[in-house]
Amino acid sequence: MSKIKRIYDIMLQYEERHPDQKLALSGKIGKNKWNEYTPQLFKKTANELSCALIAKGIQKGDKVAVISTNRPEWTITQMAVTQIGAVLVPIYPTITAEDYQYILQHCGAKLVILEGEIVMRKVQSVANSLTELKDIYTFVDRKDYPYWDQLIALGRENYDEAKLQELRAGNDEKECAMIIYTSGTTGTPKGVMLSHYNILSQIENLKHIPSKWSKKGLSFLPLCHAYENMIVLLYQYLGMTVYYVSNLATIAEAMREVKPTMMTAVPRVLEKFFEKIEASGKSKTGAARSIFDWAVKVALKYNIEDEDRTAVYNMQHKLADKLVYSKIRKGLGAENFDILVSGAASLKPELCSFFSAIGMPVFEGYGMTETSPVIAVSCREKYGREANTVGFPLGGVDVAITKEGEIICRGHNVMMGYYKNEEQTREIIDESGWLHTGDMGRFTERGQLVITGRIKNIFKTSMGKYVNPQIIEEKMSQSKYIDQIVAVGENQKFVAALIIPNFSAIQEWCESEKIIYSHPKEMVENLNVKNLIKSEINKYNQELSKAENVMKFELLADEWTQDNGFLTPTLKVKRNKISKRYAELINSMFVDHQ
Repeated sequence: MSKIKRIYDIMLQYEERHPDQKLALSGKIGKNKWNEYTPQLFKKTANELSCALIAKGIQKGDKVAVISTNRPEWTITQMAVTQIGAVLVPIYPTITAEDYQYILQHCGAKLVILEGEIVMRKVQSVANSLTELKDIYTFVDRKDYPYWDQLIALGRENYDEAKLQELRAGNDEKECAMIIYTSGTTGTPKGVMLSHYNILSQIENLKHIPSKWSKKGLSFLPLCHAYENMIVLLYQYLGMTVYYVSNLATIAEAMREVKPTMMTAVPRVLEKFFEKIEASGKSKTGAARSIFDWAVKVALKYNIEDEDRTAVYNMQHKLADKLVYSKIRKGLGAENFDILVSGAASLKPELCSFFSAIGMPVFEGYGMTETSPVIAVSCREKYGREANTVGFPLGGVDVAITKEGEIICRGHNVMMGYYKNEEQTREIIDESGWLHTGDMGRFTERGQLVITGRIKNIFKTSMGKYVNPQIIEEKMSQSKYIDQIVAVGENQKFVAALIIPNFSAIQEWCESEKIIYSHPKEMVENLNVKNLIKSEINKYNQELSKAENVMKFELLADEWTQDNGFLTPTLKVKRNKISKRYAELINSMFVDHQ
């Protein structure tokens, strides 16, 4: 076996490296059907697609865009595009027509393969303005454009193995394989150029983390994000079957069907998992309810390192596992689970403890698209996955903290640069090769990295105090009654906050207090609810500095979601959009103090 140096080498060597693996890729279709690809069919389909692209005039360096939720054909497209020396441009299926117009024109996409009626209409509305775009295909027949099966048939008719071998051999590992446009919370998307070397160096330094027996990976986070894309390539490298889920609403159902051994998530998803687990416990009565509540409390106190758990605790944990955790795992389809990777934002320590305790060990990672994406990650070494940290720096990556507190890194993970934007590339990567992340952080005594916030989010009050809103938000979010929160107060005398309550927890509290629960829009005006949130804020204010104390707040019955544009695809709050949307309300919290 030769060394895997380019992304498509993973596919080409799949059978040789994993001769016993019967299923490579599988995607959920409808309620009960899965679209399955054996390693042989995976390679055959990708090669046919490559020949189709060649027949359509796609040449080395040309850009091919894919706009789709997670499905096996997404990965097949990635292999087909890269092995002929073209560049894959993955794009989120949730952005605006204006964003599609900008990205497709900026990268000069020659061909687009897309999924979904809504996406098709958006691209269709801007297609005439795209000067480089020659062809649009859809994954299923939507009548308006040619579709996947026809593209594969074209490749079959024009199949040329000798040409494929020639093109594969002509690709260098340091050449660009993908351009991923940052979703970002502000500004125009920037095209991050990642080479085969960038991505495969990540895999080389992560391949030891999953257990050798781990053979089923579930993929539901957007494949167009560097984080999920790299993990799915890692699954393939390790010979794991990748199960794709396109609809977040069907994750639980898919888990029970697949029984994955590994998957990724973002904190928001894990919070929702935890809420559903809690809700299932609340439906119990009598002794069963008491045992469940006790087991949850035990899990929330779980220490990851064996030596940090007492003999008494271990006995309690063993009993709780037999009575409760084993049933939770079965309900989740996680009976044989290896790793749950959390990234994109910080995870509450108690959730890290909870999921680790019930048999779904949490590994946290940190990085950004510009770093391919991993900078630091949990590992199996001693204290390698300690709560409140993102583990040790990835092998081959140097990480340092500047005197201003900014995290910088250099190594194999640093991008090639921003596409068509040398000026912004020089702004983020200095002359010594250090990439400036814009994140603040510190190292623990053991050498784990701790993320403390974004430099650009830090604001200064009129009293001259610098405030890191992330610290406040993470602290306040420990309250089970607070679902989402954004701290504000730039150039003001104090800090205030916009808060979306956890209405399921509020409803339960109302029932216990004999308060009539009505619609959320009415509950945010309810004096009892306001006083409850105020008491929670006062409690957590005691753990913050005086300058960080939340002095005023407003409750909202709104939702901040990806669909309405208030969250990024990795579920981070778009602060600028929040500030604009609620500008009048925010100003009203400070008006009496100006």
